[in-house]
This record gives sequence, C-alpha cells and structure tokens, in this order.
Amino acid sequence: MAITLVNPAGLPKIDVYRQVSVGTGSKLVFIAGQVAFDADGATVGEGDLAAQVEQSYLNIGTALAEVGASFEDVAKLTVYVVDWTPEKMPLFLEGVARASTKLGVTPLAPGTLIGVAALASPDYLVEVEAAAIIN
Repeated sequence: MAITLVNPAGLPKIDVYRQVSVGTGSKLVFIAGQVAFDADGATVGEGDLAAQVEQSYLNIGTALAEVGASFEDVAKLTVYVVDWTPEKMPLFLEGVARASTKLGVTPLAPGTLIGVAALASPDYLVEVEAAAIIN
C-alpha cells in the first residue's frame, strides 16, 4: 500500500474517513467524477441519494481496479451533492456504508463534500472523484 491514513491528535476523529493521507508511491492516479450509472450508462437509483452514492463509490472502485489500484490507494475523495443540506447526511452515510461493505474498505481516505446546484444530468444527485497513489 502506498497510502497511510492518519487521524492527528488535535483534530476530530471521524468514523467514516481519516483526516490525513500520506502517500509513498510513485504513480498518481486521478479518477474522473463518477456518477450513478451502470456499465451501459443507465442511471442507477434515480431519486435515491443513498443508492446513487453507493453506485458512484462502486464506479470509483471499478476505475481503480482497472489500473491495478483499490480504495486502499486513494489519497483524497471529493464528493459533489446536488442541493446539499445537513438533513441529507444520513442518506449520504448510508450509501457510503453500503459501498464500503461491498468494497471491503474502512475507513475511507480524507474527503471533501461540496454542495452544488446541479450536475451534468438532472438525474444525478451525486458525483465522486478520487486521487490515488500506487507503486
């Protein structure tokens, strides 16, 4: 593994991710924003934030696997959520938990969640991008 996840003393310990990642690998991998579509391009979980979060994370996992990486190699995640409000957090966390279980990964790398007005299609509620480091 090229990534070590750390929760520094003096920062809050978050259950679903770590505050810092330290990379020691030699190749950077950048995954384009992934939305909730399947291999055929059909939207998964229309209108269901948890389902779309899950599918977006699974798509990141698929992209990582293609280049010989996994979520253990992810240094940073950025998540864009349409019309974000704090009330959506339980659905977001449900989707992350389901994807994490399927991918066999916990905790996740540091992440940033950004509320946005819209994504490329009105069917998409969330988009996730990743940066990874591999040897």
